[in-house]
Amino acid sequence: QVKVVESGGGLVQPGGSLTLSCTASGSHFTVNTMHWYRQAPGKERELVGSITLNTFGDVATTYHVDSVKDRFTISGENRKNTMYLRMTRLNQGDTAVYYCNAKGVVSLYVLPFDSWGQGTQVTVSS
Repeated sequence: QVKVVESGGGLVQPGGSLTLSCTASGSHFTVNTMHWYRQAPGKERELVGSITLNTFGDVATTYHVDSVKDRFTISGENRKNTMYLRMTRLNQGDTAVYYCNAKGVVSLYVLPFDSWGQGTQVTVSS
């Protein structure tokens, strides 16, 4: 079983910044991709961005959706199955629950996994 845990959410004023963290943990697994999603009240969950990892667990590529690419930065920590979301110039439209998703393979059984975290709340308000 692969567990995904997010952290770093909270209340921030408009124009402020916040960094979220996500870590996948477990035994005998390989992470191929990690993704940030967010879900605002009354809206569908949407992709914010992603990283892909190579066979050594190093970050190979990053992707940001166009709507946030000028304000948000996704990064990863090599060989730690850890991903970050640095958010700047936050506005009330960024208020949402932010979820981390990790996909890969459980090596012991050669079976794919698709694990989600519980989500972390980000509230932008004065």
